Amino acid sequence: MLQRSRLLGGALAGVLAAVGLATVAPWSSEATPPGRQEATPPGRKTVTATLFERKYADVAKACTDQLGPAGYGYVEVSPASEHIQGDQWWTSYQPVSYKIAGRLGDRDAFASMVGACHTAGVKVIADAVINHMAAGSGTGTGGTPYTKYQYPGHYQDQDFHACRKDISDYTNRDDVQNCELVGLADLDTGSDHVRTALARYLDDLRSLGVDGFRIDAAKHMSATDLAAVKGKMRDPGYWVQEVIHGAGEAVRPDEYTGTGDVDEFRYGSHLKSAFQGGGLAQLKSVADGKLAGDRARTFVDNWDTERNGSTLSYKDGAVYTLANVFMLASPYGSPNVHSGYEWSDKDAGPPSGSGGWTDQHAKREITAMVGFRNTVGQAELTDWWDDGGNAIAFARSGKGFVALNNGDGELSRTFATSLPAGTYCNVLAAAPDNCAGHTVTVDGDGQARVTVPARSAVALHVAR
Repeated sequence: MLQRSRLLGGALAGVLAAVGLATVAPWSSEATPPGRQEATPPGRKTVTATLFERKYADVAKACTDQLGPAGYGYVEVSPASEHIQGDQWWTSYQPVSYKIAGRLGDRDAFASMVGACHTAGVKVIADAVINHMAAGSGTGTGGTPYTKYQYPGHYQDQDFHACRKDISDYTNRDDVQNCELVGLADLDTGSDHVRTALARYLDDLRSLGVDGFRIDAAKHMSATDLAAVKGKMRDPGYWVQEVIHGAGEAVRPDEYTGTGDVDEFRYGSHLKSAFQGGGLAQLKSVADGKLAGDRARTFVDNWDTERNGSTLSYKDGAVYTLANVFMLASPYGSPNVHSGYEWSDKDAGPPSGSGGWTDQHAKREITAMVGFRNTVGQAELTDWWDDGGNAIAFARSGKGFVALNNGDGELSRTFATSLPAGTYCNVLAAAPDNCAGHTVTVDGDGQARVTVPARSAVALHVAR
């Protein structure tokens, strides 16, 4: 979810104007990863792929054909709830009811997707919109009629906060957590009835096999309220919460680490600065001033930040790929690879067919680095080298080595790799089953002569 306000697109603005509401919009979606009660995805495979706005049937296929074979541990899917009608992506973040009846698929499609992903060895994180309900009035994607503050079978006027105005002061905790995010009906998450209804919704998704949740707009609910909702669940699974850091703001990301992981938005901003002129050498201190690594979910971008320009995006080409390589090579946090679709209109919804998707999750460089991360595990970062500018290299003690060159010219030098003597495959250049022409020799002292083309990287690990 965008941090302060999200201007509504023209189509929804027209709808809200027609019912006499302010034309400010719901780009509401704060981010989350994988499944256990405490933070940090458990197990050896800790990388998440977010398949933003993909139909559940297509996610199932991706798990089988791409995510499972590549070694992803988790897939995050867009909200499974009935929502307002419209083509824009953000309609998914305006729930009308908790039926699974949106444009991405019905309950059967969702359950089938979870089963297929589990068979492929991939756990499922569901994006859960529990801070608010839809603005305006109409009929939802599953046929449910609604008006603001009246959602049949779920909530009535008394279930919403008394502040019926937009958030205007992010230095005021009460304003942030009790007033309305861009005109959306703000649930009173301090109410036992509301907490029970939310817990039932999340429990229902768990009954379909979901392993955990990304809690959208967590910043706009108190950590106490979220802990109470989680406490009402039978088995809450893994939680990751969208809490955007803002300097001088009343609500801070670290308040939520007791409930689960937290999306570390400062990480993506740091990477943008480094890769767009600040120099890669500054990434030696990438963890400084951020959440503890065992509570942070890292990402190069997400669907909000790629649209508001606060991070890199697929439009940055080779630099964007390099940033993802760094994220997957570095030990800090639990990485989340964003895989969305091409856009020129920031409000545009997902493609209707097979074309237009960025497919970042399936790019050879990205899948190679998922394998790298699974191989190096928790190995310590050692042997850091940088040129003071746009070239860096580091080892993952005895397990792997990576060199990144964001400069305009070729980089060629001898590096300390920490690896045992032998011949290794540069997984970023080689085919999955053929290293011909892409090998690097490490001598008995762990040294290797490595050449890295401009805007490229080299990665070695002990499994290849």
